[in-house]
Amino acid sequence: MTDTTNLTRRRLLAAGATASLTGLVSGGVFAAGSDAPEKTEVKVGFIPLTDCASVVMASVLGFDKKYGIKIVPSKESSWASVRDKLVNGELDAAHVLYGLIYGVQMGIGGPKKDMAVLMGLNQNGQAITLSKKLADARAVDGASLAKVMSTDKREYSFAQTFPTGTHAMWLYYWLANYGIHPLKDAKTITVPPPQMVATMRVGSLDGFCVGEPWNHRAIADGVGITAATTQDIWKDHPEKTLGTSLEWVKKYPNTARALVAAVLEASRWIDASMSNKVKMAETIADKSYVNTSVDVINQRILGRYQNGLGKTWDDPNYMKFYNDGAVNFPYLSDGMWFLTQHRRWGLLKSDPDYLAVASSVNQVGVYRDAAAMAKVAVPKSPMRSAKLIDGTVWDGKNPAAYAAAFKIKV
Repeated sequence: MTDTTNLTRRRLLAAGATASLTGLVSGGVFAAGSDAPEKTEVKVGFIPLTDCASVVMASVLGFDKKYGIKIVPSKESSWASVRDKLVNGELDAAHVLYGLIYGVQMGIGGPKKDMAVLMGLNQNGQAITLSKKLADARAVDGASLAKVMSTDKREYSFAQTFPTGTHAMWLYYWLANYGIHPLKDAKTITVPPPQMVATMRVGSLDGFCVGEPWNHRAIADGVGITAATTQDIWKDHPEKTLGTSLEWVKKYPNTARALVAAVLEASRWIDASMSNKVKMAETIADKSYVNTSVDVINQRILGRYQNGLGKTWDDPNYMKFYNDGAVNFPYLSDGMWFLTQHRRWGLLKSDPDYLAVASSVNQVGVYRDAAAMAKVAVPKSPMRSAKLIDGTVWDGKNPAAYAAAFKIKV
């Protein structure tokens, strides 16, 4: 049997498994015999970051009521806290790192539990910040950082937000692209997003990768510069998800569908106009949510970037929340990519069945039904392809070979 034939067969099997796990069958008929939400109050965790916006706005603007639920946003202190509360059921769902969900699924970076990605919340909009001290030494991008690190020998310290998370993977990928081994040539530590700027201010960090608004805040506070955006690494990359446990989806399939539909409506509203983006920034800047000034949020949300050294640019690939639904579909290939990076950096000791894992985690069936409710177009394929900063193309076709092909890896 050819690899292509085998892959197609496995996709079909996986798609069927996903539908059965969620209790859904063709046409949106639910096993319970009713599409009414089983649970009307849904506690959704979030971390103070710009990309929590669709969850917050779904609640603030009342999109949740349209689908018979009440979203209760719960501000959390760290990704580890989000992980623990999802695992033990204190949170129904959360705005959460893609790679965190997969880490829990595989039993790395915390307890092992079957998890679920309901939808993508955003693409793009993260960044890598280097300290003002490094910038003063003329390390202002990847190439110049590599040069400084090769000539000024000392211990370099970089921070990410969670060991299996998106920011760790973007940071590692970016450093490796410039010949810097992230686990041998530097020390990497975990710091919660709201603490990044303060940690850099006291001189503990040479750089970090985090979501907005904390990269812009580092510039505003005079402690760091933007060396790269994550859309430089992978245009329209997956970022945060609406995540939960598989147990929760199986217990409350109609609630899961209603939650996705409500957040889809909010995602569409945010991306609909500049004025909506500005209103969103004003809302989430409040101390109840991100707790920062509006101008720290709204510039990059509108694509207006500066690097802290006088360079300014308009970035067409700024943070997107909807993009006609392309942002939100839980592509199997996106989930598989994080597994390849976990394998690359030794978090996974052997190759898993990449497609089978992604098919069980990413709830394509739930998403399709919710998208139909919210009248959102669904992509034809659960796989997509992209060319990354190092020129490699990721399409999900041969994940084990892809993971093994990197020159710099564990």
